[in-house]
Amino acid sequence: MWKFVLRMLKCWLPYAIIIVGLSGLLYVVGQQVLRQQANDPQIQMAEDTAARLAAGEQPQALLPADKVDVATSIAPYLVMYDANGKPVAGSGQLNGQLPTLPAGVFDSVRKDGEDRVTWQPLPGVRSATVVSPIKGGSGGFVMAGRSLRESELRTDDLGKLILVGCLGLLVLELGVVALLFRNPPRRRVIV
Repeated sequence: MWKFVLRMLKCWLPYAIIIVGLSGLLYVVGQQVLRQQANDPQIQMAEDTAARLAAGEQPQALLPADKVDVATSIAPYLVMYDANGKPVAGSGQLNGQLPTLPAGVFDSVRKDGEDRVTWQPLPGVRSATVVSPIKGGSGGFVMAGRSLRESELRTDDLGKLILVGCLGLLVLELGVVALLFRNPPRRRVIV
């Protein structure tokens, strides 16, 4: 009996490894697509706002009237920074103040021209942010951000679906292997 089980598992294991590996790959690809899509509105917001500021428009004229609490809202927000990375205006607020970004973000923008980063100012508060430089005038930066809460919920759902599918395929494969081992194909002898 144990020899039968061991032989069956030896046949099952390589396919199980392939199923688990492909499921993991599918999850990583799906997670990355969802995360990159979370940047889409902010790219346009940051680039357009930076261009308008470079053309001479005033920061306050470009901001929506409503303030966005970065910690609780899923609404997109804008924050403008001077050339030193100090916040000067914005619709996004964190603890009642304009949020500050790590200096490394501005260094990256100076070097690469734009930075797209997941920003976590507080535990449990994560935003997809895009920081663009203001070219011309006194310089500076524009950060557009939006909560990752909904994107991360979709990623969790994707993970659960892939896990259920993976487990289902593993059980199905085990059943097929068991059937093949219980009823092996008969060899015909031709005389």
